[in-house]
Amino acid sequence: MSRPAVFFDRDGTLSHEVGYVNHITRFEPFSFAVDAIRAVNAADRLAVIVTNQAGVARGYFPESLIAEVNGVIVNRAASSGARVDGVYYCSHHPSAGAPPYRQDCDCRKPRPGMLHRAAKDLDIDLSKSWVIGDRLGDLELAWNVGARACLVKTGYGRGEIEYWMSGWKRQPDLIAENALDAALRIVEGH
Repeated sequence: MSRPAVFFDRDGTLSHEVGYVNHITRFEPFSFAVDAIRAVNAADRLAVIVTNQAGVARGYFPESLIAEVNGVIVNRAASSGARVDGVYYCSHHPSAGAPPYRQDCDCRKPRPGMLHRAAKDLDIDLSKSWVIGDRLGDLELAWNVGARACLVKTGYGRGEIEYWMSGWKRQPDLIAENALDAALRIVEGH
């Protein structure tokens, strides 16, 4: 039977936003990231990370660095008794770099490819799932698959709220201080 998931954006949501993470030493998860993942696990929902990583297409870092960086959060969660059920990323860009990274793909947020693959791989009910992120593209990703969307105030979130949100065609289903606040409110039935 399909289960709901909480999809977490990575940069700005589970970790500090530093621009392109072009070296492992630039990646710094938030202190609450593992607790947010654990809260999702405890509610019998899948915890999945979805992240655009166009720095590969732009030539800022090799694709191998994505796995290394994602491994930091996955391993930190595992060593603290939490579980990341899947990690999906898009290394493409529609106009930068060379093939195969330069392409107009279905996986670059807000397009739904990463969530569709996760739903197939992990038997996820997208209609009962959430996406937590710090940008409009994260919210649109959720809405593009019939999921609900939470905007966090970390990363780009405060700027999105203060300067741009009033002009959006649709408002977030939830606004939270950070990923932990979001996860707790989602699993409590928001």
